[in-house]
Amino acid sequence: MTANWSTFTTAEPGLAKVAEERFGAFTHHTLATLRKDGSPRTSGLEVRFLNGELWLGMMPDSLKALDLLRDPRFALQANPGEGQSMGGGDVRVSGRAVEVTDPVIKAAYGEEVEPPEPFHLFRTELTEVVRTYVEDEKYLVVQVWKPGEPVRTLKRT
Repeated sequence: MTANWSTFTTAEPGLAKVAEERFGAFTHHTLATLRKDGSPRTSGLEVRFLNGELWLGMMPDSLKALDLLRDPRFALQANPGEGQSMGGGDVRVSGRAVEVTDPVIKAAYGEEVEPPEPFHLFRTELTEVVRTYVEDEKYLVVQVWKPGEPVRTLKRT
C-alpha cells in the first residue's frame, strides 16, 4: 500500500510537520536508489513539498534518475546537519518514485522551483516514514508510519 504526501499529512499532521521541517532545514539530502545489479547507490538530492506531494527533481539521465526509471523503489534521508544536534531528529522516507512527464504538471513545478531544463520529475508514493530522536536525554524514540496504519512508537533506554 502506498500514499502521497497529502495522505500522510492528513493521517499524521504532527509527524508530517516535523518531517517537512527536517527536510526544510537543509538544501541537500541523501537519496538511495538501486543500481542495475541490485546494489545500493546514494546520491545528493534536493526535495520539494508542493501541492500535497513530495517531489524529486533530477538532471536528465542522471544515474539516480535512470535507477528510478528502472526500479522505482527509493529511500530518502533528511540531511542530519553538522555536529551532534539533529533538531527534530532523523527523518527517513521510503517508497516508490513515479516519473511525471505531463508538460502541464512539469511547467507548474518549474514555476515554483525553476529547475534547469530539461529535467526528470518524480512524484513520490510513500510506503514508510520514520523519525528517530532522543527524548529527555535517555530514551531513543522511533516513530514509524505506514499507509493505512497509525504511527507506531518504540522507546528504548
